Amino acid sequence: MRKFNIRKVLDGLTAGSSSASQQQQQQQHPAGNREPEIQETLQSEHFQLCKTVRHGFPYQPSALAFDPVQKILAVGTQTGALRLFGRPGVECYCQHDSGAAVIQLQFLINEGALVSALADDTLHLWNLRQKRPAILHSLKFCRERVTFCHLPFQSKWLYVGTERGNIHIVNVESFTLSGYVIMWNKAIELSSKSHPGPVVHISDNPMDEGKAIHSVAWHHEGKQFICSHSDGTLTIWNVRSPAKPIQTITPHGKQLKDGKKPEPCKPILKVEFKTTRSGEPFIILSGGLSYDTVGRRPCLTVMHGKSTAVLEMDYSIVDFLTLCETPYPNDFQEPYAVVVLLEKDLVLIDLAQNGYPIFENPYPLTIHESPVTCCEYFADCPVDLIPALYSVGARQKRQGYSKKEWPINGGNWGLGVQSYPEIIITGHADGSVKFWDASAITLQVLYKLKTSKVFEKSRNKDERPNTDIVDEDPYAIQIISWCPESRMLCIAGVSAHVIIYRFSKQEVITEVIPMLEVRLLYEINDVESPEGEQAPPLPTPVGGATPQPIPPQSHPSTSSSSSDGLRDNVPCLKVKNSPLKQSPGYQTELVIQLVWVSGEPPQQITSLAVNSSYGLVVFGNCNGIAMVDYLQKAVLLNLGTIELYGSNDPYRREPRSPRKSRQPSGAGLCDISEGTVVPEDRCKSPTSGSSSPHNSDDEQKMNNFIEKVKTKSRKFSKMVASDIAKMSRKLSLPTDLKPDLDIKDNSFSRSRSSSVTSIDKESREAISALHFCETFTRKADSSPSPCLWVGTTLGTVLVIALNLPPGGEQRLLQPVIVSPSGTILRLKGAILRMAFLDTTGCLVPPAYESWREHNVPEEKDEKEKLKKRRPVSVSPSSSQEISENQYAVICSEKQAKVISLPTQNCAYKQNITETSFVLRGDIVALSNSICLACFCANGHIMTFSLPSLRPLLDVYYLPLTNMRIARTFCFTNNGQALYLVSPTEIQRLTYSQETCENLQEMLGELFTPLETPEAPNRGFFKGLFGGGAQSLDREELFGESSSGKASRSLAQHIPGPGGIEGVKGAASGVVGELARARLALDERGQKLGDLEERTAAMLSSADSFSKHAHEMMLKYKDKKWYQF
Repeated sequence: MRKFNIRKVLDGLTAGSSSASQQQQQQQHPAGNREPEIQETLQSEHFQLCKTVRHGFPYQPSALAFDPVQKILAVGTQTGALRLFGRPGVECYCQHDSGAAVIQLQFLINEGALVSALADDTLHLWNLRQKRPAILHSLKFCRERVTFCHLPFQSKWLYVGTERGNIHIVNVESFTLSGYVIMWNKAIELSSKSHPGPVVHISDNPMDEGKAIHSVAWHHEGKQFICSHSDGTLTIWNVRSPAKPIQTITPHGKQLKDGKKPEPCKPILKVEFKTTRSGEPFIILSGGLSYDTVGRRPCLTVMHGKSTAVLEMDYSIVDFLTLCETPYPNDFQEPYAVVVLLEKDLVLIDLAQNGYPIFENPYPLTIHESPVTCCEYFADCPVDLIPALYSVGARQKRQGYSKKEWPINGGNWGLGVQSYPEIIITGHADGSVKFWDASAITLQVLYKLKTSKVFEKSRNKDERPNTDIVDEDPYAIQIISWCPESRMLCIAGVSAHVIIYRFSKQEVITEVIPMLEVRLLYEINDVESPEGEQAPPLPTPVGGATPQPIPPQSHPSTSSSSSDGLRDNVPCLKVKNSPLKQSPGYQTELVIQLVWVSGEPPQQITSLAVNSSYGLVVFGNCNGIAMVDYLQKAVLLNLGTIELYGSNDPYRREPRSPRKSRQPSGAGLCDISEGTVVPEDRCKSPTSGSSSPHNSDDEQKMNNFIEKVKTKSRKFSKMVASDIAKMSRKLSLPTDLKPDLDIKDNSFSRSRSSSVTSIDKESREAISALHFCETFTRKADSSPSPCLWVGTTLGTVLVIALNLPPGGEQRLLQPVIVSPSGTILRLKGAILRMAFLDTTGCLVPPAYESWREHNVPEEKDEKEKLKKRRPVSVSPSSSQEISENQYAVICSEKQAKVISLPTQNCAYKQNITETSFVLRGDIVALSNSICLACFCANGHIMTFSLPSLRPLLDVYYLPLTNMRIARTFCFTNNGQALYLVSPTEIQRLTYSQETCENLQEMLGELFTPLETPEAPNRGFFKGLFGGGAQSLDREELFGESSSGKASRSLAQHIPGPGGIEGVKGAASGVVGELARARLALDERGQKLGDLEERTAAMLSSADSFSKHAHEMMLKYKDKKWYQF
């Protein structure tokens, strides 16, 4: 039976109402020519939103567990997340609804189940036999705090230790509490390996109350155990002589002469005691260093025989586990590796090799190696890209890893239904850029580029006079622009620098790093100019003129000062002036830096675009726009935003009043405005409060006052910039966003409305979107030509015409001529994205030049150069004819418009949101068609058809809780999207119905039906330390028949949603059938076992009854009736 989907019905209704409104809109915007009808194939049933996978290191880890038979690792976090890892490529993410911290995890070994204990005193039983694990049962303790759990191998009784020192027993089959309780004040003698000793996490040692026990580990024979203590000692105890320990060791204590006790050390937080058949046991511990090792990194100590190895870790140790060959605790353990869970890393140490090398980690856990500052997602890339990036990245791998295979290798891969290549690019705070292969819902690092290599590193603080714009992370990546076809890469960094890279498979040595400096300045006159529209003269000629080639400099110009002693014409970073060896991969083509102007630091770059076919890069900030020809290394355009308008400026730009002085600032990776976070990639200048009233008419006083304001403005600017930069590094910013702020848009983001009457009411107009294309620049154009479309934060779209010389040699000799075309379009809200469709509604991608190797011998190079640049890729119905037209799709924070070209009529319009604003908008391909996908600050994800902008999907998904989500959310082709869900993890999602349906097949399986290894032969001592009778003893001890039911007020049983899900999950595939059959057999076996026990009990009672009957008969056989 088909499920009834209310969302699709609502979608249908909204589509119907929107089509009516669009008809009205089309009437409001009558086209010059009748718009041709374009058949749209996308419908609301093509869309569905769901999370797919989560990659990266579990954020704030708190617990660790390992199944030695299934070879699955589980990690719990402080936010209630659960991450499960099998073989490379098999990963799973689950979440506890309460969000409480996971304090402990225990696998039901080889059973496909896991018990999690949470800080809110709940226990949960997870079913791992389905692709998406679910909770089968939960148990909430009401009167006691849970501190520790212990589940013996092949036992159904889970020991739960509490804060009061009591131990409760839980039946993991029914997930109910036994009536049996081990009270803290009752010492009971149990001579079994599963003595409740290990259960209590922290308890007072009865022999020495000053030592808190932190952990206990047993020798496999059950005769001895080892305790770790808060004074850095280990004590080894014999079960037979509990009066005192047989040995006390201080692993890191200095042995003093005269037989004195060693000095106390830091607490040993955990110890493990593992035996081997041929040799000494391993004692592995964390902590215990002496107090005089100040500043030493956290350590794991491995003691084996007489050798002690101290292994330093990069981060503090959360937990560790020793991986052993056997799951049986009463057999020789044969440890082969130690898995160490650190605060920000997962390390696996090989115990079998000398020197204890680490295994090379195959999981993508290094996303956060340096904090992520931006990311881009590309689906359906050219097929040769991933192999090319992999081949150059393979050379970057570290050496010295263990030669063995990664030992956590459980589970099975899913079926790779998606065949197209996907690449994720992440930009980081240290200036590095990482390329990841993200095909078929996996993630693997391909290549890492360090952009900071071109700059001089300052050795001390005195040598850093110019990086005032940011105190920390001056190389942090802000924007990435990448052309997959030509492999040209362009990055914009936080110090107002742009670097252009070419991809090459050859190593080169660059003698002089080509570089340009750009003085991008725009200032509204304070009082002198009544109109406030004249901009100061610019060093480079404006549009229309031939460019002024600037010879590439080997290093930045030396610091120069203007007449008033302010820093001027100096970039923020110093480019290396020594030869640079560039390895195969991405190699620097050109470095562009904005410079200081009259004591003002350069404003940070807010938008960036590169085009390989034209050989141009363009970038803008809140001062204006600059275009550079990276082939000729020349600045082509350098204009203040106002000059782009010419005489068509729609705004009445009034002079700034000294009463409300505006403070320009170098905005960081996140922009702050009046204490709230403004999640946008643009520069917004914080406005200072009103200065003291100025009533004097004396001109001299006025000028002095203006100077003071300017000086304070500069100081404030630097302070804000440095604060912002510091905050940008900590990407999980706490915000004070209240729900009502999402509704009252103006309180959340200052002045996003298009009504701008005073410059005091809004920030300076910044360039927010750039798009190279080949289209109609003016209404009168009969054919498309190369141009640049520029979008600003005030909702204006301006068009700049490009006159390119012919290809080949001429391209390097003749200048590129650029000139504003006069075309101006208006939208409500800042412009976010632009794209172009041909007359059939197909996407017209920007022109590109296919990649070729540049570092080849001269002869080949000459032949290559003869090839003209690749023509613009337009759809088969090429728009060269006059009758054919194009459509411009423009998305702003508030609305989307489809403009018919060349007539420039508005064909379609859609108001996306009234009360919030769009954070990210992308024009993407899906199901052989295209659509506009938007993510709003109020948490809604929406898609619209093109060109008619019919609403197809509107789902409330994720409220904007911090800057990190706003900066990293991106959509790509084939219904894929992602964002950084925590500082260390990427969350991928899909908005495609087809992908949602195929997801179950694509996900890997965690559980594989495996035989449990044979139990060890116990020989003569069978039954002495754990035997066949023990399970019966436990059953008698803890079972309901002997210990009764537990008090209902002690714990509450909550059935989980995983029961039905488990059946559904297991129903898919042969493995599911096998698992079900095995479960049924297990249950049947248990039932038969129970039956056998009952039969035996009945036989025995029948036996005793017949015996009693026989005795009675003998007693009364010879007596007469009257003798009774």
